[in-house]
Amino acid sequence: MRRMFLPTSRDQALAMDVADDLAGFREEFSLPDGIVYLDGNSLGPLPTRTLTRVQEVVAREWGEDLIRSWTANGWMDLPATVGRAIAPLIGARPDEVVVADSTSVNLFKLLAAVLRMRPGRRTILSERENFPTDLYMAQGLVDLLGAGAELRLVNRSELSGALDEGVAVLALTHVDFRTGECHDMAALTAAAHRVGALVLWDLSHSAGALPVDLNGCAADLGVGCGYKFLNGGPGAPAYAFVAGRLQAELQSPLWGWLGHAEPFAFSDRYVPAPGIACLLCGTPPILSLTALACGVEMVGRAGLERIRRKSLALGGLFIGLVERECGEYGYDLASPRDEARRGAQVSFRHPEGGAIMGALDRAGVVGDFRPPDLLRFGFSPLFLRFVDVWDAVATLRRVSEERFSRHR
Repeated sequence: MRRMFLPTSRDQALAMDVADDLAGFREEFSLPDGIVYLDGNSLGPLPTRTLTRVQEVVAREWGEDLIRSWTANGWMDLPATVGRAIAPLIGARPDEVVVADSTSVNLFKLLAAVLRMRPGRRTILSERENFPTDLYMAQGLVDLLGAGAELRLVNRSELSGALDEGVAVLALTHVDFRTGECHDMAALTAAAHRVGALVLWDLSHSAGALPVDLNGCAADLGVGCGYKFLNGGPGAPAYAFVAGRLQAELQSPLWGWLGHAEPFAFSDRYVPAPGIACLLCGTPPILSLTALACGVEMVGRAGLERIRRKSLALGGLFIGLVERECGEYGYDLASPRDEARRGAQVSFRHPEGGAIMGALDRAGVVGDFRPPDLLRFGFSPLFLRFVDVWDAVATLRRVSEERFSRHR
């Protein structure tokens, strides 16, 4: 593991920012003064380009061009257009990604499709620690199907051993939302394929934060949200990935009019569109897609290798400073110390984590808390500075001193 340089003064942290080749991207965000924002892993901040672009779409394309914009301004093609922009960020081909609906709805569609694609196999395998909505959608699907359908949950360390010939799909989140720990995508995908199962990866905490190579890992299916590291805005549309080799047998359980082979023929009989377009359902949300396109473009321009390098540096700096400056106050690192196994967030456990996070928020450091004891901090390299990490840890130390000195 790399040895992390730990500054001993705020000026040294500022000098690290001077040498940062991503520093200029901070000016492309609208950020409030006096705030250190360490929650981009839940909601990315507002890109300034989004303000002007959405205003343009509202005022000119909607306001002046009206319904003609569906063709004249490419509105109808936006799900595929933005999907093509996301594709290289997750190691996919342009025709393997489409933007539609929410992560939850896309999970339901793909899980249902997999159970049809693997007849005789009725088990969805996942880990107990998976993101709750992923488990809820699987539970709902199993309840709907009945007749032997099963969601089997095991501990993370038991996943490979739980794969057998009854498993239709292994459904996992690539980066754990609590600790930031990364699954070995290639190894688990290969293990599932050895028993004839497919794999569905949730990339919500991965895309835009670290390089993902779905095709390089021979991944089958994927979903992800647009409002975290892609900075698409609150409630941004999600995306779905289906490997090209599987698209001919893919059948969505939701037959919407835009997933029809000829949506404007208005036939009373559903005929699925070829390829991944069959996953489309209703009218695309143009304003939300426009905002997402701005965030995706910025990530693509910055480059995932540079983003990953800086996010690891920010996270490593945070770990080192917390342990050096706040070690006496009982903070226990919950994230992997090995940076190769860590996404773009760092979590610490503390029995008074909720109160501590509330105090940090009031002092201008925004992270978030997950019961019972987890403090989460996200490190989005496009707007965060090394001096922000220094200031956040200084604030954590001050909050800790004030809180725990009262108990002595």
